[in-house]
Amino acid sequence: MAFAPFSIFYFFYFALLGLIAPYMGLYLADQGFSLLEIAQLTSIFLITKIVAPNIWGALADHYQCRLLLVRAGTVATFWGYLLFFQSEGFWQYAMTIVLFSFFWNAVLPQFEVITLYNLAEYRNRYSQVRLWGSIGFIASVAGAGFVIEIYSIALFPWLMLGVISALALCSWWQFSEPRESVSRDAAVSFWLELAQRPIVLFFVACFLLQLSHGAYYTYFSLFLEQFGYSESTIGLLWALGVLAEVLLFMVMHHWLKRQNVRSIMLIALSVTALRWLLTVWLVESVWLLALIQCCHAMSFGAMHACSIQFVHGRFSGANQGKAQALYSSVGFGAGGALGAYISGCMVEWFDYAQAFYLCAFFAVLAWFAILRQR
Repeated sequence: MAFAPFSIFYFFYFALLGLIAPYMGLYLADQGFSLLEIAQLTSIFLITKIVAPNIWGALADHYQCRLLLVRAGTVATFWGYLLFFQSEGFWQYAMTIVLFSFFWNAVLPQFEVITLYNLAEYRNRYSQVRLWGSIGFIASVAGAGFVIEIYSIALFPWLMLGVISALALCSWWQFSEPRESVSRDAAVSFWLELAQRPIVLFFVACFLLQLSHGAYYTYFSLFLEQFGYSESTIGLLWALGVLAEVLLFMVMHHWLKRQNVRSIMLIALSVTALRWLLTVWLVESVWLLALIQCCHAMSFGAMHACSIQFVHGRFSGANQGKAQALYSSVGFGAGGALGAYISGCMVEWFDYAQAFYLCAFFAVLAWFAILRQR
């Protein structure tokens, strides 16, 4: 119960992602945008993830004001999002998404640092706190699917507004935050830590992993819609993948005690590559596709839990903000943005299947990057 405020914050943060990932593409399609324009607009969320976390991370490490920046970011997300209701045409939507997603993407790495600081000697139980983010994603994606099917995709912006408002309110809990003294050599030590071979290869793998998720996050809903799946079924399939992730988070601390991070990553990346291939081959069977969605426990759940532990263990306390920000921006930001764009090109030039085949190839490359850490 002492960590309930952290769990609730994660719940609403990822509930917002549960609206954006499956339904933003459908909403933009309803507004008349082409497949390539949808890829470009959704990739903005990932592009801002490249820049925003690093700016917030540098400010947080220098001024030791992580909680203030988390609160400022969530409030700015709320005010920036209000412009969404006035947007018309590609460029207005693009500018609005840039504005609110910049602040939304900025806050999570700093909140991760605050969470790990408060967990202290119980850091291996991070996954049990973080799983509430996955539960928020499930509740959001499943609930919104039914609401949109019963009423209309036109309700999507209002659902977004409700979740953003709740997130901003949650940031005002009294969280404890680390306040370490920052030495003059902190910036130098950060680059020295970053230059180590295992760390370089880790970030390469993170980049490739998110590159491999490009078709999934951008076109999975549209891919299923092509085969006659309803919005509620699509929502349930998204939710099922994250439910598997929740179940893994519940036992992840036991797995981390028995096996090292590198071994778990190699297993997870193998499953990820197979997942994208099976998604194409078995898409017409809803029951087999449901089983494939459970692989999300490995593709995201195991990889994310291991990554957070890896970053926290490899970087000094004074550089935690920048390190977590770099993990977010290199993987979810740069990798995700380029993955969305490449997938958009593949769909435009070929079809959805070829985009998922390319994603499987990127997952294999990530596997080799982790293999070469020794």
